[in-house]
Amino acid sequence: MLIREWTDGTDIDQVLLVRRIERRERRDGLPYLRLSLGDRTGAVRAMLWDDIEAYSEYLHEGSPVHVSGRYAVHPSYGPEIKLGELTEPAPGSFSEADLRETAIRPPDQMESDLRSLLATVHNEHLRALLEQVFDPDCELWARYRAAPAAKYYHQAYPHGLLEHCLGVAQAVSATAATFPGIDREVAVTGALLHDIGKLDAYEGDQDAVDLSDSGRLHGEIALGYYRVRRMIEEIDGFPTQLAWAVLHIILSHHGTLENGSPVVPCTREATLVHMIDNLGGRLGSFDRLQRDLAPGREWSDFDRAIGGAAYFAAADAAVAQDGPLTLPGAAAA
Repeated sequence: MLIREWTDGTDIDQVLLVRRIERRERRDGLPYLRLSLGDRTGAVRAMLWDDIEAYSEYLHEGSPVHVSGRYAVHPSYGPEIKLGELTEPAPGSFSEADLRETAIRPPDQMESDLRSLLATVHNEHLRALLEQVFDPDCELWARYRAAPAAKYYHQAYPHGLLEHCLGVAQAVSATAATFPGIDREVAVTGALLHDIGKLDAYEGDQDAVDLSDSGRLHGEIALGYYRVRRMIEEIDGFPTQLAWAVLHIILSHHGTLENGSPVVPCTREATLVHMIDNLGGRLGSFDRLQRDLAPGREWSDFDRAIGGAAYFAAADAAVAQDGPLTLPGAAAA
């Protein structure tokens, strides 16, 4: 059974992925482990109270583990697995595809779409900059293609960075024609590069992503600005104003000082990328919440990324019905 199919009292006897391990201390000073165990549809908390060193050989972040126990929903603390036993999974006893989240679109299709979009950028300096990242044979492209877009909130899975940045760039390209005065090629370039600092800000494999020392000390915006500025400086004759335009998009894409941008968007292109980036991240959170939603439920739990619960109407409820609209509390005609 997938996690989203569990109900209160479900007995668990299956392989799950260890998403996170936190070592903590009880009031008596003895250590315990707070675990996050998951599959491709979500994750659940579990506490390992005793003999924690006995599990050190096979209990690692990003590794599968066979779990027996019971799923319970506490009225105050929420969902939790009451552990019975944790053991090393037997070979062939689980499917990797059931454990790991994946991008909605196949990576090869996203790469093809990316190549088509890159072909629409004709400015020679912007093309030279983009080739340093997206040349099929360069090491940076391999990292960009495989990286997640975040640690938790949206597209936090392999190829998530490509999925997110490509989606933002495609929307920016389409929207640029709607509003006068926007340099579409600058905006598309900034959209494709706006999150490149995450390649340095995060570390770990696909199932145990965490902030790197550089990410903690400098942040992904500063790291992205530094990387792109160095690439620009290697291109002979790159126009100063063009460099400013691209770098400003990277520096301002979070939109406000409170959200981590050192400057706010001051150009049409930067404003467009910020707005579409924010929209993409917000809608990506809805995708994540819908994947975690238990069968039969229409409302998610409170989610910090969207500032509330998300509503997903049942498919049959979304079909238009015959007859007049009836609002709750409305008097009958």
